Amino acid sequence: MDSFDDRKRAAEGKFAHDANLKFRAEARRNKLVGLWAASKLGLKDDQANAYAKEVVAADFVEAGDADVVRKIAADFAAKGVKITDTEIRKELDNQLVVAVEQIAKEG
Repeated sequence: MDSFDDRKRAAEGKFAHDANLKFRAEARRNKLVGLWAASKLGLKDDQANAYAKEVVAADFVEAGDADVVRKIAADFAAKGVKITDTEIRKELDNQLVVAVEQIAKEG
């Protein structure tokens, strides 16, 4: 019975670890996308960092990426930036790769 319990604990530990990595990667990705969007909006330095934090926070509105895309798209529309939802989603994908690489380097 101990062997089964050990395997169960190991599986639970791996699940928790994987979930934590996924959360960290998505949060990092959202920050990177926020900085990308900030540059398109003409924001710099502290304003860009504050905007990136807003993008990270926007991801907690609902599950999935729609809330992040919606926020950035609305901000782009308000400033007359002509970038489509598809382009925003592509940037999310691109920055996820970067975020995963950065986290992997951190160990």
